[in-house]
Amino acid sequence: MGAQHGGAGSRLSVRVDLRDPIEAERSKRIGYAWRAIRRGASTLALREYLFGTGADALEQGEMDTLDVLIQHRSWRMSDLAVALKVDPSTATRAVGRLVARGFAERSSSTDDGRVVLVAVTPAGASRHREVAKRRANVLGYVMGQFDPDERHALAEFLERFASALDEAASELAE
Repeated sequence: MGAQHGGAGSRLSVRVDLRDPIEAERSKRIGYAWRAIRRGASTLALREYLFGTGADALEQGEMDTLDVLIQHRSWRMSDLAVALKVDPSTATRAVGRLVARGFAERSSSTDDGRVVLVAVTPAGASRHREVAKRRANVLGYVMGQFDPDERHALAEFLERFASALDEAASELAE
């Protein structure tokens, strides 16, 4: 498919020739934009707006976990870890923090007592709704910067970008 890239031991096959100055520049722009999304100056202000401040603030990982928990009545811990794309110990720690805050609860499966189930509590669902409303406000503002065709294209591109990152991670994990 392409030349190996990324130094010794890299298992990724490059699909775009980054020796081409135009492609190299595009790659840099995307990389810088990705970094700005993750670490930009606005990140702290957005995080505080979305998740709160002080001891009551949610961590991003807690919100990610609530986002997944809210989708089903209950989750097996192993399935939750897969849905979050984290290892089981990371999912266990995330759930532990939510349980301590009263946002989630653990129980044993009625089918198999060895299986731990986790579910969002009413307090967790309420907190999720609060953050989801604020997140919708931010996204509504941001998406207002694009016309409908651009919003459609952006959604398609971001979904493909996320999928390609997952593929790269899978390749690296093999």
